[in-house]
Amino acid sequence: MLRFIDGKKMGKSSLGWLESRFHFSFAEYYNPDNMQFGVLRVVNDDLVAPGTGFDTHPHRDMEIISYVVDGELTHADSMGNKSTLTRGQVQYMSAGTGVLHSEHNFGREKLRFLQIWILPDKKGHTPNYGDFRFKIEDRENTWLPIAAGVDNTDSGAPIRIHQDINAYAAILTNRAGIDFPTAKGRQAYLVMIEGSADINGIKVGTRDALEITGETVTVKPDEAAHILVIEMAEA
Repeated sequence: MLRFIDGKKMGKSSLGWLESRFHFSFAEYYNPDNMQFGVLRVVNDDLVAPGTGFDTHPHRDMEIISYVVDGELTHADSMGNKSTLTRGQVQYMSAGTGVLHSEHNFGREKLRFLQIWILPDKKGHTPNYGDFRFKIEDRENTWLPIAAGVDNTDSGAPIRIHQDINAYAAILTNRAGIDFPTAKGRQAYLVMIEGSADINGIKVGTRDALEITGETVTVKPDEAAHILVIEMAEA
């Protein structure tokens, strides 16, 4: 089963320094029929103006992944971590029992990144942070493993989170396309970060999304398509 999510009809926020598109209920966008997809609670597509960002604030009991699309993302937290990531690079934070962190754009260009929250398998994990400087070419016409559950030892993903998920990124240029299988009892959420593609007869454009349940999809890019997929147990 497939369900198309129109990016133009998603919840939106405009704060001047921050332009956001919400895949699920978040901040001032509230929709009781769109709270989450399985354990995927938040996907925010954020545009952050230069010299601005999210000042220090708390999180707890959430697995948080940030995927940089363009620009520079600088993270700092109460565990003593500080780093700046650029296009295609990813950071991970397990908020667990509680952590303070900030995210800023100290660069000269607008920052675009995906902020992803995944519900943990239980509360009270020890807070943790990591970042991974994936090469952009490592996802060209292939699924690059980004993140997986801690028990999925065969995934090849460097980010390990406290939930049964698998996250992949790809930049597709081969018109023949690439398959993504979703097994029985599993589901996946696909985000079209950039570009467009035909996916099982459905036209999916920039900032659109697709819910996939229990079937294989074939992604055929129009010219180029930058995609993120998060696969998980069916809710």
